[in-house]
This record gives sequence, C-alpha cells and structure tokens, in this order.
Amino acid sequence: MPAAGEWRSSPAATGEGGLLPFGNGRSYGDSCHNDRGTLLDARQGAEPKITAFDPVTGHLTADAGVLFSEITRHAAPHGWFLPVTPGTQFVTLGGAIANDIHGKNHHRRGTFGRWVEAIELERSDRGQLTLTPDENAGLFAATISGMGLTGLIRRATIRLMKVPSLSIVETTTRFDRLADYFDLAEAADERHEYAVAWIDSLAGGQSLGRGHLICGDHAETGDMSGEAGGRLASVPFTPPVSPLAGPFLKAFNEAYFRKAKAGTSVRTVPFAGFFYPLDRIGAWNRLYGPRGLFQHQSVVPFAGAETVVRSLIECARHHGHGSFLTVLKRFGDLKSPGLTSFPRPGYTLTLDFPHRGDRTLKLLAELDRLTIEAGGAVNPYKDARMSAATFAAGFPGWRQLEAERDPAMLSDFWRRTALRLGEAAEVGGADASHSMDPVGNSFTTAGRILLAGA
Repeated sequence: MPAAGEWRSSPAATGEGGLLPFGNGRSYGDSCHNDRGTLLDARQGAEPKITAFDPVTGHLTADAGVLFSEITRHAAPHGWFLPVTPGTQFVTLGGAIANDIHGKNHHRRGTFGRWVEAIELERSDRGQLTLTPDENAGLFAATISGMGLTGLIRRATIRLMKVPSLSIVETTTRFDRLADYFDLAEAADERHEYAVAWIDSLAGGQSLGRGHLICGDHAETGDMSGEAGGRLASVPFTPPVSPLAGPFLKAFNEAYFRKAKAGTSVRTVPFAGFFYPLDRIGAWNRLYGPRGLFQHQSVVPFAGAETVVRSLIECARHHGHGSFLTVLKRFGDLKSPGLTSFPRPGYTLTLDFPHRGDRTLKLLAELDRLTIEAGGAVNPYKDARMSAATFAAGFPGWRQLEAERDPAMLSDFWRRTALRLGEAAEVGGADASHSMDPVGNSFTTAGRILLAGA
C-alpha cells in the first residue's frame, strides 16, 4: 500500500478514472473494480501487520490489508475468534469493514461493523482522520459498508469474541420441504450461535426447498491453534462449459441431500470445514466456466418471506437455471451501523449461476424485481449488473454515502448505479434503470495498481 500521503500526490488521483482501495479481490461483483482508474492494493508494498493485540480484552489493531486467516492464527491461541466471518478467510480487514460483512450468526452478533471500535482513514481532500462512533460519526457510518468510496482505510481497531475453542459442534437437521425450514429457523437461532441452511434448488413438487439446516456452537474443548489446514484439491483448468448444470447438478444435489441422515445428527468438526469449505478447493471458481458466475443474494422482510423465497427458487427453475450453492439464512434484528449495509431483519437467499448470456441476465433481472416488490434488497458487493433503480430501492442511504464519498474514489459499481441516479436527477428524472454491460465474475483481479514507492 502507498505510504501516507503518497497516493494523494499521484497523478492517478486526478481525472475521470480516479482511485479505489483494493483488498484481496474476493468480492463477486464489480464493487472492487475500477477498470478506468487505479487500484490502491492493500496487500502489496509494505507487509500488512497486526500492530496491537490485548489478550485480556480481545481488542486488536491491524493494517487494512491483514487477512482474516492471519487474525485467527494470531488471536486463537489466546481464546479469541472473529465475532463475524464470511464464507472465506481470505478477506482483508479493510474489505470486511467496507462491505460490512455478515456471517452465520447475524442473529447473535449482527454485522462486522458492530465490532469496529475505530478506523484510521486517509482522504484525498482532508488527509488522515480517526473515525469512531462518536468522532467523525457520519464518516464512520459511511465508511462501514461504504465499499471503499470514503477514502483509504489504513488500519482499524476491532473487538474479538471470546470462545472456549475453535472446534464446532455441528447439528444438522434434514428437512423435506421449504415450509419445514421456516418452522425450524427461529428456534434454531435461539438455541445456536450459528445457523444456515443448504437448499436443493432443483427439487420440485412437494420437495421444493428441501435441504439441511446446519447449526453450530463452539465446543467446550478442542482446537485453539487457528490453523485452517491445507487444500484438499484444486481445479486444474477452466472447462469450456460449466459442469455445474443439468444432470450432473441434479445428481449432485440428490447425493448431497441424502448425505445427511433423516432427522437430526450431531458431530464435532474443525472450524475451517464449518466456516470456509470452499477455501479448501483451489480455483473452485473455474468450475463455472470461462464466463464466470453471477451470484444473487437477496434479503426480504419476515412477513411473507416463505412465499417470496419460494417464488425466487421457482423463478430460477422456470428460467432453466440451477444454483449449485443455494444458501438460506435468517437475519436478526440487530441494526447494522453502516449507511448502506445489506443485512436487515428478514431472510436472505443466495443463488449462484454460470454466466450463460442474456438468458441469465433476464433471470437475474426477474429475481431483482421479485425482491424489490417484496420490500427487500439485493446485495451490492455480490453484484455485477443490477440496475441503478434496483440499487436505489434497496439502499436509500446511497445519497448520504455519495455526499461523504472521497472525490478521488470511484468504482465500476458506483459509476453504473449512484452516478447514473445523480445524472438522471439532474436531467429531470431520465431513465436510470439500465446498467453497464455486465461481466460474470469469479474472483476479481487487480488491473492498474499503485504500489508503495511507485
């Protein structure tokens, strides 16, 4: 990462292209793309470090480019773990803040932003600032979930969660239809720290929405090393056509559904397998084919959620698309601190599809429509093609974020959503519902990167 003040004096900080902070490229969409400008890479240049850790209180301060895997290895031997973690340990601290990530325990811990104590931010127009819930509070709220647009996060202080071990007591309940999940979900949240469901998106009829409710709690004794283990396998090449469709996907879902015993089973598993199963398969994104994948994550309110979720699954089936990894979770009512945070009370459904051109885009647009009509929202940091209108409907706080945006910072996502909304307003309500030509993404990669000393 560039030294303090260096990037602000760079010619790249001026002009249409602008700058954008870049973490480790694990977003599925274009929120960490700046194809017309320059990326400020948090993992390049000076090695990111954990600069302070109190093993008594669990307070940790680290550079923005530090990975979650590095925090876990540092803190776990002292009995501390990340209070909120997504489905990969290879995200950066700065990226977790910028996207206000959530995990399998939103009902207990809320979003990651709730655990942030302070942020050291550098802006092109105001220099270095300290942000807390009380100091520069408006900018603090905008930076949490601000997708890197409020400036360059240098480091942050967070609170970790005390745990007896990293081993997880996993409780799996197989259910035969979608209604059964909704009968189980609220009680599961009350009993367990973590809860998430896998859904067979290809099952129809009375079996529509069948799957596994997978709950977890930290075991009283077990692993405290924080080491996640190595890879089990790797995908060596990108196939010309994705195998994650048709008869193969149907057979896989059937086998995976039967893998769990009928009723409820309990076992103790390593934390990495519970939280980060895909991390153990190298280049798994290649399985989606040469055009990559689209992931659609929506959240809809509690009222009527079962009907809406059923409609979303049926919509994908109607369009001839099967989702390889279909995840359903219940969000709690803990308020997110960010202006544009995705989680809110309700149920969140995640679907992913190989990019098959216009037919896939039509499906995704219809999923957007169903979500917005239900009073929900589509996750911006897993998106590469939603319209400006869809974004505005789900995130009315976008105007405040635009007001707090560092004038040097831009992303491809912000260009095709918020900036178009602003342009439409200036010309008296011109249509802002279209979006840029989308490209399916697996993992984003840095294009032009400004390094320290460049």
